[in-house]
Amino acid sequence: MNIKKGDKVKVLSGKDKGKEGVVLRALPQKERVVVEKVNMIKKAMRPTQQNPQGGISTMEAPIHVSNVMVICPECKQPTRTGKKRDENGKKIRVCKKCGKDIDK
Repeated sequence: MNIKKGDKVKVLSGKDKGKEGVVLRALPQKERVVVEKVNMIKKAMRPTQQNPQGGISTMEAPIHVSNVMVICPECKQPTRTGKKRDENGKKIRVCKKCGKDIDK
């Protein structure tokens, strides 16, 4: 999975197509990501010690990683990512459009 927490992504399909947001959580085992303000659902919350009121709250639900694309910080466009090694031998992600590093 080539999307990490903190990446800015664009949604390619689904009810929130075209929206952009930051990845809050990456779930590699399920191949899903949670994106800020995307795929909002309503959840009924039972009253507890922390939330004595209870009621209905809205929260982000995970979406499949194939439905989002990383936005390159340099060229500001959704792009596929490639991998290469830097001068220290560490693997880094690079933009397929402009060739610049995505990991900084």
